[in-house]
Amino acid sequence: MTSAGLEACGDSIFSDSANTVRDGLRETGYIADDDLAVVVHLAIALDRPLLLEGPAGVGKTELAKALAVAGGRRLVRLQCYEGLDDNRALYEWDYAKQLLHVQMLRDRIGAELAEIDTTEAASKMLASKDFGLYSEKFLSVRPLLDAILSEEPVVLLIDEVDRTEESMEALLLEILAEKQITIPEVGTFTARSDPWVILTSNDTRELSAALKRRCLHFSVGFPTPEREREIVSSRAPEVEEKTVADVVELARSLRELPLRKSPSVSEVIDAARAAMLLQGNGQVKGPDAERTREILMSALLKYGSDVDLVRERYTAPAQEVSSASRASMASKPPNTTTAAFRGRGGGTDVARAARSGGINRQ
Repeated sequence: MTSAGLEACGDSIFSDSANTVRDGLRETGYIADDDLAVVVHLAIALDRPLLLEGPAGVGKTELAKALAVAGGRRLVRLQCYEGLDDNRALYEWDYAKQLLHVQMLRDRIGAELAEIDTTEAASKMLASKDFGLYSEKFLSVRPLLDAILSEEPVVLLIDEVDRTEESMEALLLEILAEKQITIPEVGTFTARSDPWVILTSNDTRELSAALKRRCLHFSVGFPTPEREREIVSSRAPEVEEKTVADVVELARSLRELPLRKSPSVSEVIDAARAAMLLQGNGQVKGPDAERTREILMSALLKYGSDVDLVRERYTAPAQEVSSASRASMASKPPNTTTAAFRGRGGGTDVARAARSGGINRQ
């Protein structure tokens, strides 16, 4: 299919109904909830930017990537950070090209000025000339202007907008409301195609009411265990269903703890693949079960304080296991990833202890 045909097909899918949005995203490997599919459909049908807020790692950025693939559009991404300014977000003047242009005109301008007798007349002549230094061909476009000037439809992703200052939010208002950018030296550029605009926020600070007012809003949270198993199986089809279920259960139990950073969906996918490799290498047998769990924790936890907290919470339930139980477990050495999770300090035991009050919550 040609790019034009793919684009038309994608636009048709996303403007049709929420069901076709969900199915179109699923074909790219993105598993969207029904509510999210409805909001995406409305954002496109109403031609409104979509603001996705929620913790890191729940699929906000991946949604924009999936939209670009399913819609046959180019993805234009502005990664926000503290200190981001208009030169990095909008445009810069290509001073080297402007200087070269002036040097090429220098001899011709000099010849014309030589025929003028007074400085005042020469100044008026220069002021009346348009040397074309401030025109589109001398612009070095950045992501926002790139999306506006693009002849082909794009998906504009403004990622982690909460990391910027409020002044950058004000800069975005014209783009979000009118899909245009005003450059003082040139004028106003209106979008040459119809970009789909996605903004993401990790809730590190409250966004302004002015920005939110111009967007449709959706809060994205961690998926249910059933949905997460489906997501992991979609992204890592080589992993057995039982292993996927155990890794998802482990991640769910970790998210119930007051961690500095809860395991993201992408980290759960990595952990499932790691579990498959460990299982295939026979590294989850007998005494290695505890070590396997520690290795998988390295894929799910990224801060030392979180590791210490989990070890503290997981050790207490393990100490309550009777000697008879441990002897029974030792008589049947585990040979699956599931056994590694359910052994000493495993995620299932922790979840059960949490439900029965065995874990002291702070």
